[in-house]
Amino acid sequence: MADASGEDVQERLKSALWFAIGKMVDDESLRRNMNATPQFIGALTELVWTQIENVAIDLETFSQHAGRTTVTTDDVLLLARRNSDLQSVIKDCVDRLKAAKVKERTRSGKKK
Repeated sequence: MADASGEDVQERLKSALWFAIGKMVDDESLRRNMNATPQFIGALTELVWTQIENVAIDLETFSQHAGRTTVTTDDVLLLARRNSDLQSVIKDCVDRLKAAKVKERTRSGKKK
């Protein structure tokens, strides 16, 4: 029964992904005055789904190799290591978030 529930969740996620991709493709098609077939949207959805599965497996593997049960930003940066532009964007975002967190801690510490 739990397996059926997991499959149901997976199908719901895949449907949501199909809807989101379909909306993006439709918006872009309208913008460019082009058409996209439902088969294209389905194929693109399968491609993205497979990529998401591969990324999830890689992130989980990196985390386990480091002896952790939680995926961290270090795992995401490691995943992006072969795409220097992507890694740079992710690293900048992580650095900004960390700086904002430190700034917020400093503020809350001064209020006490």
